[in-house]
Amino acid sequence: MRNRVFTIIIALAGITIASVLTFATKNETEDGDQKQKFKDNYTIYSLPLPDEVSFAGEVIPLSDPQVRENYDRELLVNTYWQSQTVLFIKRSARYFPTIERILKEEGVPEDFKYLPLIESGLSHVVSPAGAVGFWQIMEGTAEDYGLEVNKAVDERYHLEKATRVACTYLKEAYAEFGTWTLAAASYNMGMNGLRKQLERQRGSSYFDLNLNSETMRYVYRLVVIKEILSDPQTFGFQVREKDRYQPIPTLKVKVDTALTHVDYLNQKFGINYRILKFHNPWLRMEYLPAREGKTYEIEVPLKESDRLSQPIDPPVVDPNSGAE
Repeated sequence: MRNRVFTIIIALAGITIASVLTFATKNETEDGDQKQKFKDNYTIYSLPLPDEVSFAGEVIPLSDPQVRENYDRELLVNTYWQSQTVLFIKRSARYFPTIERILKEEGVPEDFKYLPLIESGLSHVVSPAGAVGFWQIMEGTAEDYGLEVNKAVDERYHLEKATRVACTYLKEAYAEFGTWTLAAASYNMGMNGLRKQLERQRGSSYFDLNLNSETMRYVYRLVVIKEILSDPQTFGFQVREKDRYQPIPTLKVKVDTALTHVDYLNQKFGINYRILKFHNPWLRMEYLPAREGKTYEIEVPLKESDRLSQPIDPPVVDPNSGAE
């Protein structure tokens, strides 16, 4: 009896071992197949570098090994950080037309339209230092350049006004430093900081300088974002026109009196507070105080049926106004 039981146990053990070996072999085969499929279908390439790139008419000295490697780093990071770069492509379709128009009016090279992408990703972020909006403007800078900043209104979030302030700053920086790449670097580290480094290091070009790590990457990233967004398909980005965030036609409404609550506008134009804030992020509260001698322009989206019939600038006066 014992011999029979022992024989059964041995037989069962053999079956179990055979099953385990078969399972392991099957798993190894499947893993091998998966690895081969991964190898066949997913390949990461080192990107070829161009012989020449430029920014705002200035040729980047890629013949310098360190410059070339710095450029290569940003090209790799921004090409393979696909989700961010796809968002850059999508958002730029909505906001670049306005930014390009103002840059042209202000006499600033069009290449600077890429600067708010590296500053904020064309989103209304707030930096740890307190810079806000697409152009990441500090409160003191905003006030120096005539933007209104208070509890109810913060024009650093106003695309057109903030873009003009950025243009004024960049033109001043260009007038002092003589190149647009140095002007761009000063936008990151400030004119005083850049001035001190130029004097200390006796440099004359951005590419001569040894700066803090953020500013050392700043201009390279700006150049790379320009290269990728100028020809996204070359870098593997297939973003269809219909997938890009298109501009939303709006009506500019002039308001020269206080509004106790902006719901007055919501009701008048058939929108809600979320939509009003989307088009007017500079409105920081639910009311608009009166400011002597100042007229605000509030944007509301045009309905399809109204786009050909609406006047451009209808005045709005709230008969119940009286906000302090």
